[in-house]
Amino acid sequence: MDFYGALQVALPEAFLAVSALALLVLGAVTAARGAILVSVLAGVALLVAAVLAAVGPLGTAFSGGLVADNASAFAKVAIYAMSAVAVLLGAGWLERLKARQFEYPVLILLAAIGMGIMASSGDLISLYIGVELQSLALYVLAAFRRDDAKASEAGLKYFVLGALSSGLLLYGASLIYGFAGSVKFVDIAATVHAGAGTGVLFGLVFLICGLAFKVSAAPFHMWTPDVYEGAPTPVVAFFGAAPKLAAMVLFARALADAFSGAADQWRQVVIIIALASMLLGAFAGLVQKNLKRLWAYSSIANVGYALVGLSAGTREGYQSMLVFMVLYMIDVTGFFACLAALNRNGKPMETIDDMAGLMRERPGMALAMTAFAVSAIGFPPFSGFWAKFFVFKAILAAGYVQHALPVGLAVSVAVVGLVSSVVAAFYYLRLIKVMWFDPAPGAVDAAPADAKGIAYAAALFSFPVVMVGLPLLYPLAGVAAAAFGLG
Repeated sequence: MDFYGALQVALPEAFLAVSALALLVLGAVTAARGAILVSVLAGVALLVAAVLAAVGPLGTAFSGGLVADNASAFAKVAIYAMSAVAVLLGAGWLERLKARQFEYPVLILLAAIGMGIMASSGDLISLYIGVELQSLALYVLAAFRRDDAKASEAGLKYFVLGALSSGLLLYGASLIYGFAGSVKFVDIAATVHAGAGTGVLFGLVFLICGLAFKVSAAPFHMWTPDVYEGAPTPVVAFFGAAPKLAAMVLFARALADAFSGAADQWRQVVIIIALASMLLGAFAGLVQKNLKRLWAYSSIANVGYALVGLSAGTREGYQSMLVFMVLYMIDVTGFFACLAALNRNGKPMETIDDMAGLMRERPGMALAMTAFAVSAIGFPPFSGFWAKFFVFKAILAAGYVQHALPVGLAVSVAVVGLVSSVVAAFYYLRLIKVMWFDPAPGAVDAAPADAKGIAYAAALFSFPVVMVGLPLLYPLAGVAAAAFGLG
């Protein structure tokens, strides 16, 4: 493919790169005065990139390093759309703090470019470039408020542990390249199908460990609670949404496109990580008082549920994972939009006790947070129920119908998932109880329109809009899942 054809395939990322550079110059010229304009233009650029990803040509570029298929298009539309929401949420939040900074939307754009490359990775080099481009932007975003000690600590912890995960990722990629003789997923798949050697499998384990860090799966979750607690609330909303989907799609692409011939080997590792994530997220959340830390452990558990779909190793499993991640992204963004909107006497409401009496003070926000909590439990007919339903259905079908794994193992994984959901229900119900029945310690400040609008929209999607959107989302996820090389 010539350079023009390759540029067509990579047009969404190229457009975002040019936009980021242009907005960086605009922001430097206009300084704080142009922060809102930069944010608006960044949001528009992300939406344009989403359209380009949806209607752009399919194919490969740069010697197979970049892949544009239905899976990447599905992921990029969701990633860029949620990134645009993060720009809107962050811009309003910074405006209220009188801290207009044009760098915030530019960093979101740079992270989005990395996530787009991750979703389209066709070899180990583009995989690493995408991961690092996203990660470097996220490190800065975590410590965006330099005058906040907690934010600085969060950024430092994320950076140090992120460097460790990058080392694992690179070491695994080096082993795979050394024993497979190629960095391309297609060539690696051919080598694995001919007989995966011990060296390749060792490299695969290190690769899985590095990617597990990026999705904050146990036991590589140690950065998540501290970073969620210390980072600015709109940044945490971004962390919990688009980067998670990008990393899960990269996870799926690496395992399906390069290692489908070693599914029996990697499935064991993924199942162990999924079980550990679900159990740790459920039980560790029981003792949390801070809502950002609580939702950090919730995110660990939810990544475990998504990995259950991935561990099925079937098209239905990958489809369920994509549906789960999209529905989860909307819920987690809505929840953190609520936190960004809620203040009492000018102080952010970030603990469970802070939410006392919210139903009487701000019934709309209380109803929205109740919807997110009920959805996180998996209570029908909210979106969280459907997300878990499809994942458990996929793992059971992999055992009973496709015979891709032993029936007993499939049932055991589903049972652990259900038990984890029941355990986690305690802290979600405790939050609902505090909001609805405990007396309010004081008046809650009026919620800003931008954060309130995002929270209400996400809550309405959780139910009832999900009942309309799901018949469209599920088939689209099926088309995307069919693009993965599942052997």
